[in-house]
Amino acid sequence: MKSFFLFLLFSNLVYSQELPQVTSGTIERIENFQSNFVTSRNIDIWLPDDYSSTKQYNVLYMHDGQMLYDAEQTWNKQAWEVDVVMANLLAENKIQDVIIVGIWNGVETRHFDYFPQKAFEMLTPKQQDSIYNLERSEGVKYFNGKVNSDNYLQFIVKELKPMIDKKYAVYQDKEHTFIAGSSMGGLISMYAICEYPSIFGGAACLSTHWPGVFHVANNPIPKAFYRYLNENLPNPKNHKIYFDFGTETLDAVYEPLQNEVDKIMLKKGYAATNWMTRKFEGENHSELAWQKRLDIPFVFLFGK
Repeated sequence: MKSFFLFLLFSNLVYSQELPQVTSGTIERIENFQSNFVTSRNIDIWLPDDYSSTKQYNVLYMHDGQMLYDAEQTWNKQAWEVDVVMANLLAENKIQDVIIVGIWNGVETRHFDYFPQKAFEMLTPKQQDSIYNLERSEGVKYFNGKVNSDNYLQFIVKELKPMIDKKYAVYQDKEHTFIAGSSMGGLISMYAICEYPSIFGGAACLSTHWPGVFHVANNPIPKAFYRYLNENLPNPKNHKIYFDFGTETLDAVYEPLQNEVDKIMLKKGYAATNWMTRKFEGENHSELAWQKRLDIPFVFLFGK
């Protein structure tokens, strides 16, 4: 069981380079987007069927972009099926117009790209060294590089977003710019809205990986996240944040950690209009689970 969780979180498999097949909308790919801040990676932009340059669209930036569409191309034969979820909501007139910018993870760099850097820096040097030396399997460390999420966010904000704003018919203000991900992608989405509250108006953090590593016992990381959130949560008057978790596999350890985060959200003035935390009984830590409930954060962020 443990090896399965580790494989799920840290798989270094090579992903297909073919365009994913979608049942609705179209995918435009930027191959090997070159960055001064992170390793090059593919960017998949999903446009709805009726996309028009005469309209303006919300933008949702999503992490782990190679897992969003077409299960036949993913390492575990699961996908978020974002095109299906989005098309259904648009057809039902439940959400505003939106395009999706899927940012592929860097595979080997995923863990240190997504780990919130300023929270990590709140740990003592001894704690940091201990975490850097943790192994996910014999001879293989969790981190094969230094935490790099500040640079990852600079890549999104300073390089990727300006290109999207220029090329596509999108709103450019924070009220129409959102970010989302699951697991470590949930952490970096939380970090993004805290670090760049003038850029992102909302974040969806599914199955947020509050332990930061695999174990929970004697782990100082969650408390560092709580401290960071307590000091850096954006203004609840003009930001929306969504959290959720399941109860099976890796998600089984999240509830008590999420409960502590929820206390901070309440303390900082968040309420039902701008914050949601949902528990999904019996759901596990997988793309299939996230696919089933993805409509909920989409309506929360983009609802009419």
